[in-house]
Amino acid sequence: MEIGAKIKNARLEAKLTQEQAADALCVSRQTISNWENEKTYPDIVSVIKMSDIYNISLDRLLKEENSMSKNYIDYLEESTNTVKSKTKLSKLILIVSYLVIWAVSIAAFWFFTAESDAMAYGLIFIWIVNPVAIFILSFIVGKNDYWGRLKWLCSIIFGILFSLVPYTTYDMANMIAFDKPIPIPEFSMIPVGVIISVLGLLLGIAVEHIKVKKETK
Repeated sequence: MEIGAKIKNARLEAKLTQEQAADALCVSRQTISNWENEKTYPDIVSVIKMSDIYNISLDRLLKEENSMSKNYIDYLEESTNTVKSKTKLSKLILIVSYLVIWAVSIAAFWFFTAESDAMAYGLIFIWIVNPVAIFILSFIVGKNDYWGRLKWLCSIIFGILFSLVPYTTYDMANMIAFDKPIPIPEFSMIPVGVIISVLGLLLGIAVEHIKVKKETK
């Protein structure tokens, strides 16, 4: 059983809601939910407090066996490091996913799109594939609260990358074809990507908020 499930079971056995546990531990209800879903992890002080509030020994809270084979602090560190690793991996996958989509969008223009297909390319990659990818990935960031308050910076990054797709395709192609100077990126496209990302973040946050409310009932 994972540490998040153990913490949740201990709370339920103590007949406490997430809100009651949060008040007793002096943390937010969202924090309790994150611990139980292994999105974040409790520090050692919080674990000791949970042991008292839930009226459960540290042995039972942290391990399934009746006795510990090593110091419980070491076990906690091992468990929380696993959560850290999973979160870091999820963030890395998310970042790489969009970069791959972004790179494929550009490569498709230069290697697989004929002049007669330019309009179809713009519709598919610029106005469908990239916006949908930005929205979905932003939703995941918002729902899992990746990077905390810094998650809003993702919208700016997505906006910049979104604006660079037409810049590195249509604009560059025109420059090469007509021997024009290097064009300035269309900064007017940045707000479009930012808005799409913000909508995804807000929906993800809202979905997680609704989920937390249901769990505390």
